[in-house]
Amino acid sequence: MRRILEFVNENRTIKLPPFDRTLSRPSDQFALVSVGLEENEFSGSLGEFRYQFEGEEDLLHLIVTHKGGLRLTPETGQVVASFVLKGVPTALIWLKPGQYSQHFYLGHDDLIGNLAI
Repeated sequence: MRRILEFVNENRTIKLPPFDRTLSRPSDQFALVSVGLEENEFSGSLGEFRYQFEGEEDLLHLIVTHKGGLRLTPETGQVVASFVLKGVPTALIWLKPGQYSQHFYLGHDDLIGNLAI
């Protein structure tokens, strides 16, 4: 999260990692379930879940998936997002629910000064 704050403060784009076809992917049906399998400076894991950040301009996108490609509920995704985005008011985080991946969006400015590291 320190690296993400560094990029946000420097107004740098947080990009998804390059796709690596040699890695085992849990899903060929849903692309965003496979995003972030490549270890990179903007991803991580919490128990059986993976998360991946990407962002442009003033919007930050957090993708939460199950490591095994299993379904996960919006509520489970919110638990991961709450851990990763600790301190950011939930009213400032927008959720776009899915079946296999949960997507959270927030403004860069909302991260600065609120994120508890």
